[in-house]
Amino acid sequence: MLTTASTRALDPSDLDEALAVLNREPVDNAFVTARVRASGLDPWRLGGEMWGWYRAGRLESLCYAGANLVPVCAGPEAVRAFAERARRQGRRCSSVVGPAEQTAALWELLEPHWGPAREVRPHQPLMVTDRESAQVEPDPYVRRVRKDEMERIMPACVAMFTEEVGVSPLAGDGGLIYQARVAELVGGGRAFARFAGDEQGGGVVFKAEIGAVTPQACQIQGVWVAPEYRGRRLSETGMAAVLRYALREVAPVVSLYVNDYNTAARASYRRVGFTEVGAFMSVLF
Repeated sequence: MLTTASTRALDPSDLDEALAVLNREPVDNAFVTARVRASGLDPWRLGGEMWGWYRAGRLESLCYAGANLVPVCAGPEAVRAFAERARRQGRRCSSVVGPAEQTAALWELLEPHWGPAREVRPHQPLMVTDRESAQVEPDPYVRRVRKDEMERIMPACVAMFTEEVGVSPLAGDGGLIYQARVAELVGGGRAFARFAGDEQGGGVVFKAEIGAVTPQACQIQGVWVAPEYRGRRLSETGMAAVLRYALREVAPVVSLYVNDYNTAARASYRRVGFTEVGAFMSVLF
């Protein structure tokens, strides 16, 4: 029995304890929870390690260490322990992301060793709703993307990612990993779009995906409107349509997070019915 604070990499036998921690904050932890529910705690399937911080033998906090470094339910002591483990291991992630307070504390300890970052987004409002929009009529032309429409949706996905992250997802491996992720979302019925000239194979007007999914919550991501269609409130009607799908078919609570400087998007989401309940932070390398 452990009697003092300690940190170790979890293994599949720790799954129930890890899920109990994740379920304390089902909206904040949706991304990590979804990965764990889908893949368990085997590092190969999970795409990284899950570190656990224990106090007196009880699992109190987690940190997902994969392509992203994500603190979960981590107080100051746990953050320090995770930062020390990450520092010793060396940076393997492309971002540090999570609830703003925990992530800021983690980055403060890691920056002298890992910095400088390419970009730091210290305050990304977390927005949530549990009901369909009362003010915005869903766009009737927004629908699920079919599996045979990958060539139609990919240019919009690449454009969105490049605008949002600042680098192309096609860099490095030529986009194989990113294309596989988009295909997974399309295949799972969680990619939505409105196409111009739908019958004639036109391009994307609006798109969004339902990314992380758990029984308690899901997260909308990748919201994008083609530049020539912006300013027509298509993001509002499109989001209202995706929200309706999400609440009726996926989870009882829907969330998203947005850059604080994107005032137009924040206002749009508020009109659809989302309210700000917290904040995330992202450190991009």
